Amino acid sequence: MQKIFDALHLAFRQQEAIMRIGRIAGNLFSGGFSAKKLIALLVAFAEMFGCVLFDYPLTPSGQELDLTGYNLVFCDEFDGDTLDTDVWFHRGVGPRRNGANSSSQVRLENGNMIMTCEYLEDGEFGPGWYSGMIALRQKYLRGYFEIKCKCNPGGEFWSAFWIQADHPYEHEISKGGPGGAELDIFEAFGGSEKNASVRNSVTQTIHCNGWDDNPDKIDSRMLGKFKGNNIFEEYNTYGLEWTEDEYIFYINGVETARSSFGNGVSEVEETVIVSLEIPDEITHEKDFSSDFVVDYVKIYQK
Repeated sequence: MQKIFDALHLAFRQQEAIMRIGRIAGNLFSGGFSAKKLIALLVAFAEMFGCVLFDYPLTPSGQELDLTGYNLVFCDEFDGDTLDTDVWFHRGVGPRRNGANSSSQVRLENGNMIMTCEYLEDGEFGPGWYSGMIALRQKYLRGYFEIKCKCNPGGEFWSAFWIQADHPYEHEISKGGPGGAELDIFEAFGGSEKNASVRNSVTQTIHCNGWDDNPDKIDSRMLGKFKGNNIFEEYNTYGLEWTEDEYIFYINGVETARSSFGNGVSEVEETVIVSLEIPDEITHEKDFSSDFVVDYVKIYQK
């Protein structure tokens, strides 16, 4: 099968869309046949063709989240008037890509943490595009990490929740992942897409270095594009279970993908980050602005 995939030059996410058919088909008669299982198989076939032919996203279809054995070790529901800077810090403040990150772009309001991207004539780093990024001061090794949020609508800036080691892109330190990786729990790139399915989807990706012999090339695997529920107007949850053996990604409590891409999972403490990302190129008019609205961030560990 892998030889066929390679001959067709299918991306990993497209290969997984095909392999998903077999998993769902195997479940069709396991535990008894049902119309619901048959419908799931037919949907999987339709989405497989959409993914392979047009790179359309998939509906989450894996196991349901089970936190048995886990304990809540961190929770911020962003009550109050200001960000708790004993817990969080403003990360990457200063020029970044085609704009700048600033603490001024992060506020608490009505039980939410809100990040705003906008053009400021009087910004602290001069006129230009501004956004925000925050990170937890405490680092974490393994566990289940979850955010509940509404992604920022409209265009080129994108909402993200991710975990990053200190040196995920350094060949000799990352060693293909065990020495540290970047785990993109979700990135919402589709704000300007006209197709509703693509628009309301996110990507989930692993980055490291040292998996191959090229020290200058970041090793990456996009695990897939997956559908959420009206992600720019409604709250959705995005989660990652990081175990000793693999990473398991979730949307709204349903597994989307699992992987130990590279040479195995990270074995070092990493930083938890929430950001409204600045694109390399910005074509918006200066009156454009958009908000990333976060209801909570939670972390569970065994």
